[in-house]
This record gives sequence, C-alpha cells and structure tokens, in this order.
Amino acid sequence: MNEPPPRTLRILEWLFFASGFAALLYQIIWQRTLFVIYGINVESVTMIVTAFMVGLGVGSLAGGIVSRNPERRTALWFSCAEGAIGVYGLVSLGLFHFIGSATLLSSTAVVGVVTFTMILVPTTLMGATLPLLVAHFTRVNQSVGESVGALYYMNTLGAAVGALGAGIVLPAFFGLAGSLRVAAGLNFLAAAFALREELRSGRA
Repeated sequence: MNEPPPRTLRILEWLFFASGFAALLYQIIWQRTLFVIYGINVESVTMIVTAFMVGLGVGSLAGGIVSRNPERRTALWFSCAEGAIGVYGLVSLGLFHFIGSATLLSSTAVVGVVTFTMILVPTTLMGATLPLLVAHFTRVNQSVGESVGALYYMNTLGAAVGALGAGIVLPAFFGLAGSLRVAAGLNFLAAAFALREELRSGRA
C-alpha cells in the first residue's frame, strides 16, 4: 500500500484549523449582533448557545450518514459545506438585521424560533464538516484513530485562536463586518483546497 503524501495530510489538517477558526469567529460575532438586536438576557443567550449545540450535533449526524458510503466524494461534500458557510457568513449581518427589524415587536416565542433557525442552518453545515473530512482523511491515511485525533486537534486549536481573534484582535481592526469577511475568506480557502484535493485524488 502506498503511503499518503505528508504534504497532503498537512494540508487537510490546516484546512480544519481554518474551519475551526472561522466557526468561532462566527459564533462570537453572531452572538454580539443578536444581542444588539434582541438584547442580552438569559433567554437570548440560552437560545443562541442551544442553536449552536443542536446544529453542530445534527450536522455531525448528517455528515456521518453521508460519509458512510465509501463511494461518496467526501472532500467534495466538505468543499460544498465550507463554501455554503462562507456565503451565509457574508450575508449574515444584513440578514440578521433585516429579520430582527421584522420581528422586533413579536412575541418571545417567535423571536426564539427565528433566532434558533437563523443559527441552526449554518451550524448544521459546520457540524457536518468533521465527519466528512475525517472520512476523506481516513481514506488517505488509512488510520481512523489518527485521522480523528489529528483533525479534532487542529479544529480545536483553530477554534481557540478564533476565540482570541474574534474577542480581541479582529474586531478592533476590521469591525464586525470585516471580521465576518475574514471568516468567510477562510471558508472559501478551505473549500478551494478541498476541491483541489478531490480533483487530485480523482485523477490518482
């Protein structure tokens, strides 16, 4: 059996670092934006955090189901998910403010459902990225344990750096909209490299 190129494995790991970085940028910036629109209270904090957790869980299950089929081109699916997250990120501030204005005088239940849905869509895509990339990584690396460990480590490291960047550095230099563009750019970069990897592995 041929050994996978080390460069390929490193690229896949750094793709997931960028994905984790972007995900934490989104979480913090979306929280701040929704707090400005709806206010900071126990209900709004609970709804946003719950939507993130549910979305990541549902997405992980969905991505796991998709990746079980060895014929599925998981790097391509990962690329599509990252690209969709990036597009949503670019339009999210305008979307949040538009929907916020439309629901500002609505009941707490309506606001909760709307907020939950706005966060659930992109976080479901985020949750799907790990099993999709793990499946592709495993096919390249031939080791499930090493694949999960390496990718989870890089994603967590990216998230930690993203939390620092979103909380301190990026908003000070780029503002919320600029920080979202940075996050979306990372998603598009991950999508492009994953598509390149899919095309390369397809030729191989």
